[in-house]
Formats: sequence, C-alpha cells, structure tokens
Amino acid sequence: GLGVMSHLFHEYGPDRGEIAARKNGSLVSMENGEAMAYALNMVQERGRLMVEPGEPIYAGMIVGENARENDIPVNPCKAKRLTNMRSSGDGKGIQLNPPLKLSLERALEYIGSDEYVEATPKHLRLRKKILDETRRKRAEQSRVVKMAAA
Repeated sequence: GLGVMSHLFHEYGPDRGEIAARKNGSLVSMENGEAMAYALNMVQERGRLMVEPGEPIYAGMIVGENARENDIPVNPCKAKRLTNMRSSGDGKGIQLNPPLKLSLERALEYIGSDEYVEATPKHLRLRKKILDETRRKRAEQSRVVKMAAA
C-alpha cells in the first residue's frame, strides 16, 4: 500500500549527544483472543495500557507500556471465573485508565529495535518482531552471547 508521513521541524541546534530512547519496556500479550476488562484491570497495575476491553488481541502484540525497563508477558484475555459464591467485593465496577493511543508518527518514534508498527485501515498496533515468546527469548539470548563474544 501507500503511506503519507509528515513531521514538524522546529530548528537546527547544537549537537546534544545521544538521542534519548524509550526507557520503559513493553507489556506483551502471550494469548490470542479478546481483551477482557477483568484481565486489563490486573495488567494496568504493571504499567499503562494501549488497548481497551473488547479489542482483538494476538500473541506478541504490545498491549501496554511497562513501568520498568524490561518487557513482561501478560494475559489480557483472561476471563473472570464465575461461581455461585459471592463476596463483599462483587458488584464493584472495574476502573480502567484511558488507554494510550499513538498517532502513526508517534508510534514510529516510540517503538524499540525489536518491535514493529502494524498499520491497517482500521487499526494501528504495536507488536514484537518475533511473536512467539519462546523464540523471542532464544533470539535475545543468542544476541547477548554474540555481543559478549565480540
């Protein structure tokens, strides 16, 4: 397909050294399915969400920004188990913070070296280059070993 990209230029300035990269890691889905409010409520304790309840999710998709610098696999599709036992906490609504929505330009600036921006006519998503969590870990380990050998 075709794409149009724009960027605003402010001014030239002196060299300020290394460009600051994103310091936070990602919250990466480890399941396929639909985002559930119950699961997102638990996931948002680890960082800032980028998805809403009801959105389709797939393994390897970035569903949020971790509060720390490492990536964490999460399950945003976990449904609440229903039993016929009730507790005093039942009936209280789940309070989700508004998700972080990025423009295409901001998403391209935001992603890390191991991530892609997936742009479709209806959605803009962030995902890992390697979707499978096990293969991602193996690739990271082999990269670390190569760097240590060099």
